[in-house]
Amino acid sequence: MGVTIVFETHSISVDNERGVATGWLHGRLSDRGRALARELGERRRNDGVNVVFTSDLARAVETAELAFAGSGIPIRRDPRLRECNYGDLNGTSAKELSARKTDHIDTPFPSGESYRDVVERTRNLLDDLARDFDRMRIVLIGHSATKWALDHLLKGQDLTAAINTDFAWQPGWEYKLGNV
Repeated sequence: MGVTIVFETHSISVDNERGVATGWLHGRLSDRGRALARELGERRRNDGVNVVFTSDLARAVETAELAFAGSGIPIRRDPRLRECNYGDLNGTSAKELSARKTDHIDTPFPSGESYRDVVERTRNLLDDLARDFDRMRIVLIGHSATKWALDHLLKGQDLTAAINTDFAWQPGWEYKLGNV
């Protein structure tokens, strides 16, 4: 039957507003981000969601907890949904990091990982979801690299093309998960 995945990015963080590429640093939501997290909950609470999986980074956890507080929908933290580890560049300028993205499709960031590494950990998560959550509707809360990995794995988009596409926020993206 398959799994329906609704992907949502974490809400706006203080670092997003400052133009910082947080990477594997935890970060925290801004005031606007907390309001958007509550709006996410209003959108998804009665959407047939069975479980929420969130990156274990603080900005994603805060998004999930604000969105689904009191809903009874279980929230599970999973490090496989983390942003790309920019290594020595975690916390650097987002503009500076963006200029280097395509250099790190297959080559890890110094002391970090590559976008291909993000794809492989996302694939591992999707394999588990396909096995253990058949016929369920799942919300995944992650980061831009998570979306690029999902677009690559589930929509067949070239990874370089996905990473080079301007990230335009929207209220969720839906994917069908069969075999990955």
